[in-house]
Amino acid sequence: MAELLSRITVDAHVCGGQPCVRGLRIPVSIVLKHLAAGKSSSEVVDELPELELDDIKACLRFAAWLASGRTIVFPPAA
Repeated sequence: MAELLSRITVDAHVCGGQPCVRGLRIPVSIVLKHLAAGKSSSEVVDELPELELDDIKACLRFAAWLASGRTIVFPPAA
């Protein structure tokens, strides 16, 4: 699980500090909105070709972790 969550980055200088996928300026929230709208993981990757299928899994795992009420501590951005 830690490997997937390592794909989620937070940097105050990228997208206003929102959690993003691998620092790509693609917020996790955008990926989740696409999935919530009924798009498949493959369709999201087709629309956002910078992403990989493991990025989609990481976003879902991140959302599940947050929904559980747990805290995630991100290392400082390099």
